[in-house]
Amino acid sequence: MFENLSERLERSFKILKGQGKITELNVAETLKEVRRSLLDADVNYKIAKDFTNRVKEKALGMNVLTAVKPGQMMVKIVHDELAELMGGKNVEVDIKGNPAIILMSGLQGSGKTTFSGKFANLLKNKKGKKPLLVACDVYRPAAIEQLKVLGEQIQVPVYSDETTKDPVRIALDAIKQAKAKGYDVVIVDTAGRLAIDEQMMNEIAAIKEAIHPNETLFVVDAMTGQDIVNVAQSFHDQLSVTGLVLTKLDGDSRGGGILSVRAITNVPVMFVGLGEKIDDLDVFHPSRMADRILGMGDMLSLIEKAEQNFDRQKALEMQEKLRKNKFTLTDFYEQMAQIKNMGSLSDLAGMLPGVKASDLEGANMDDGMLKQMEAIILSMTPYERENPSCLNSNRKKRIAAGSGTQVVDVNRLLKQFEMLQLITKQFSGGKMPRNMRKLMGKKGGFPGMGGGMPGLPF
Repeated sequence: MFENLSERLERSFKILKGQGKITELNVAETLKEVRRSLLDADVNYKIAKDFTNRVKEKALGMNVLTAVKPGQMMVKIVHDELAELMGGKNVEVDIKGNPAIILMSGLQGSGKTTFSGKFANLLKNKKGKKPLLVACDVYRPAAIEQLKVLGEQIQVPVYSDETTKDPVRIALDAIKQAKAKGYDVVIVDTAGRLAIDEQMMNEIAAIKEAIHPNETLFVVDAMTGQDIVNVAQSFHDQLSVTGLVLTKLDGDSRGGGILSVRAITNVPVMFVGLGEKIDDLDVFHPSRMADRILGMGDMLSLIEKAEQNFDRQKALEMQEKLRKNKFTLTDFYEQMAQIKNMGSLSDLAGMLPGVKASDLEGANMDDGMLKQMEAIILSMTPYERENPSCLNSNRKKRIAAGSGTQVVDVNRLLKQFEMLQLITKQFSGGKMPRNMRKLMGKKGGFPGMGGGMPGLPF
């Protein structure tokens, strides 16, 4: 996500590198490239133009910051404007009430039903809520079944009534059941269409009028491109949407929609979906997203993921191994098993300042790869696990044959191992950049870890 935009913006800022001061000429040259970068990322033209005009106005009026290098000043201005463009600060979903009612809307295929399951899982595990999922898509039996499968996976009940084709009645009956059985959040999944039509809009408008939801969330596929703006605006005009959910941000998306949709609709982005797993859902933070777009990383999100997924005692034990330079491939396997719960290695490393997705090509890991990794590591001798540098071509061929894999798979594992070492080097031995160390101190690290990453062995 945003890789191309990030790289283009980085090249744009190089125009100011070495310049002694900001002038109207070098600002104009820089912003011309910034505007091109935004347009290439599928940002709406008017929004891109207005954005660069605001940046220009601020840049030329910043004479008081003469001590700051022009390039650094421009990055800060662009960062602040990007964050403001995406809403300025995160807006929390309203889950007050007994029960709170959340109405889902969106086109078919946008990931609406999947998000409903992810959202219920987040409410249950992170907010301590007792959610009830409601299947109001009366046209697609597969949608009802999909919601039931998700509900069973996360152990959240699903209310459905396949004896009626009236979604309003289903929603009202579900709310009655929620009140009777003590469910405190009702998530109503509605029908979608391949395109906006009057029947769909009238139906969901009727549901909304009947149930009076706390929030009406619009779920949209981030890969939609510039059409995302028109679709979001149509739903907002009909339903007065209160929050946006962007899904499939892990896909081949140029990301411009996320910059455009908030500015056009003036509706906050509340959540972003980053994968297919039930835990792949993040609260949207505009400032953190601006950090990532500009290559500054997203340390706060990385820390939060670590705190949620890592065992403290194991982290302390692993840290000791790192200090003694005894971090082996066996340790690596154990570490990756925990990291896998946080997301892909490339996604996590991309949260570190200065690390690009292009630097991590081949470093991703899916469910099947963990088993493959175990087979490869177990096919090594104890000496090889302790000393991976000894793995020459002959040893790799033997390991591949013994694990039922290819040499390319062995090389990929070793690359993942090297990537983890790269990440740890940024945090171990007091080498953490000063600004990051301050950040860690604010969040709180383990005692004796030098303000290191909570939950992680570095």
